Amino acid sequence: MSTAQKARDFFTGLQQRIVEGLEKVDGKHFRRDEWERPEGGGGLSCVLEEGNVLERGGVNYSHVFGGGLPASATAARPELAGRGFEALGVSLVLHPRNPYAPTVHLNVRYLEARKEGAEPVWWFGGGMDLTPYYGFEEDAVHFHQTCKDALQPFGNDFHPRFKKWCDEYFYLKHRREPRGIGGIFYDDLSKPDFDNCFNLTKSVGTHFLDAYLPILERRKSVPYGERERDFQAYRRGRYVEFNLVWDRGTLFGLQSGGRTESILMSLPPVVKWRYDWKPEPGSAEDKLYTNFLIGKDWV
Repeated sequence: MSTAQKARDFFTGLQQRIVEGLEKVDGKHFRRDEWERPEGGGGLSCVLEEGNVLERGGVNYSHVFGGGLPASATAARPELAGRGFEALGVSLVLHPRNPYAPTVHLNVRYLEARKEGAEPVWWFGGGMDLTPYYGFEEDAVHFHQTCKDALQPFGNDFHPRFKKWCDEYFYLKHRREPRGIGGIFYDDLSKPDFDNCFNLTKSVGTHFLDAYLPILERRKSVPYGERERDFQAYRRGRYVEFNLVWDRGTLFGLQSGGRTESILMSLPPVVKWRYDWKPEPGSAEDKLYTNFLIGKDWV
């Protein structure tokens, strides 16, 4: 079995397990939408809109290949420009309706770059991060502890390194603020060998439900009003800005001719922007900025 086939079997199974876990919490079923890419490959998009808990949720599997790597994939590795590629993985974004329940993102992926007469170059990437609108310390600690648990079997240095990488990556440079409270993020993982990198990526993926479902269960029924929904819509604007301006995954999907509907399912269904708005000092909204969007070490 090829390395890409091993990754494919894990990713398709992971997508199914996550969708089934979310359906138990929400009570509604995801729409399953298979698609093909004319240039090569395809995928399965599982999307839930107007659910009981999730206002929008997407859990996507894609497996695409082509004759030349997109610019977003070779920006840090220009020596790979012009190589054929095969890329596959699972990417999800969940936007709960309740403002007290945080948005969450997970991505786990595998990529091979090939050139005739040369050894394939491969690497894994991925991570998960949490974007609350109203912060709760117990949620932040739980999420980061589960991220740490996913990486701990592979060495003590992975969690602090991947946590720092996440804080630096999910940062809106034009706003000078983090997108959320972070988690873990990594890319270009190819050492010491395939099995070790694959096992680490599998651990990240399989820890997702443990990291997020307890938080969603705690917050999905907290009473809220128009004020909280309004703030949620305002903060969702930051999510849109990051995904469309800075996110390499979005750029890779669009530059590689991926399926636009699947790529942009990460965007929230209801969002607002205001001119130079600032929260009232000392308010619950202000505490998100002062107590949570600060790049803190939670564990």
